[in-house]
Amino acid sequence: MLERYFIRPETIDRIRASWLGDPIEKYVIWLDERDYSPRNIWRRVPLLMHFGDFAQSRGCSLLDDLPALVEPFAEQWMVEHGRNCKTEAALSKVGNEARGPVRQMLTLILPSYSSRPDRKDPFSDSVPGFFLYLRDERGLRDATIKQYRYNLQLLALYLKKIKVDSLSELSPLILSGFITNRGQFVGKRTLGILCAVLRTFLLYLHCHRLTATDLSRTIEYPKTYRLSEIPRSITWDEVRRMLRTIDRRSTIGKRDYAIILLLVTYGLRAREVAALTLDDIDWKRERFYVPERKAGHSTAYPLSPVVGEAILDYLQQGRPKTTDRHIFFRVPAPHTPMSWSSVSMRAGRYLRKAGIPVPRPGSHTLRHTCIQRLVDVGFDLKTIGDYVGHRSPSSTEVYTKVAVETLREVALGDGEEVL
Repeated sequence: MLERYFIRPETIDRIRASWLGDPIEKYVIWLDERDYSPRNIWRRVPLLMHFGDFAQSRGCSLLDDLPALVEPFAEQWMVEHGRNCKTEAALSKVGNEARGPVRQMLTLILPSYSSRPDRKDPFSDSVPGFFLYLRDERGLRDATIKQYRYNLQLLALYLKKIKVDSLSELSPLILSGFITNRGQFVGKRTLGILCAVLRTFLLYLHCHRLTATDLSRTIEYPKTYRLSEIPRSITWDEVRRMLRTIDRRSTIGKRDYAIILLLVTYGLRAREVAALTLDDIDWKRERFYVPERKAGHSTAYPLSPVVGEAILDYLQQGRPKTTDRHIFFRVPAPHTPMSWSSVSMRAGRYLRKAGIPVPRPGSHTLRHTCIQRLVDVGFDLKTIGDYVGHRSPSSTEVYTKVAVETLREVALGDGEEVL
């Protein structure tokens, strides 16, 4: 298999002469079977050769001893190749570029090795029982516990940044600085979730005498008002402009064109698009199904000819050959189903590419656009809510604020008659 990617015989001989030669060749075969690009393979093999030399320089001669050298190798790689990195994120990316191929190869040759080692819960050393308390005593779902884990990881990173080594050093001033810092990057709803997590965590710390005072009382939720926000929709002309930016000649373009049409035509959530499978499309009856929606039900939609043709074009000329029944896949290898975050980011990319100014561009921008279109046409809110899968009628009420034609009639005519 090496002969397929390397022309010079001396290069192939050098790879095979390495003490990691057999694992590297086995890894190349594995990459080839999964349609990794030649460029990707050319980049990974030299890195793995460097890893083999690094391991030998540390006196390693057994494959089972390699996992312990992954992090030291990544740190040395960052020192050697990260000199021009101006940010911590860029330097971290250099380290991940070294870790990824090494971990992937070790997963292949060492059955007991996991390329994604379990991450420790934040503050697991100082507060070992907190996440067990959330799961067993409070009965929180895994998705909710994941939010706790994410927000407390942010707190741990902030405390490390300001050199606070112990939770006993927490104070209202430190917590206020953390919340203010986080508030620069997220909206009020997300900030409210962070505050809820902090209050629970701080109360737990006080109950277990890890802090002298109950700091949970110092956390105030951001003021939010029902129906205070305006949906971040765009006009239908802007939708057309965005669709024109998609190059449908490429595999990525065929896939993304179908995704954007699903989002804006049916107001689907990114999670619902990512979860679609071949079994959800009934080509004979020209309809498709969205099972397990957020409201707890499933919805059947008529399959628009335009949307159907876009999906069919992707299935015939873009979708990788796989036994997996999901519709949308990553284009670069490995060909795994798209995640909901990937779907949302693709929508955001084309909004920015089209130069459409909108706060927090993503899949929900197109969902709002679909709903706004239905409001403008004159559908009642109950029908609209059912169409887009709203769990509560109150979720649709905010769109009454942007029912421009109806509001104009109220302003100019007999408001009571319109209502």
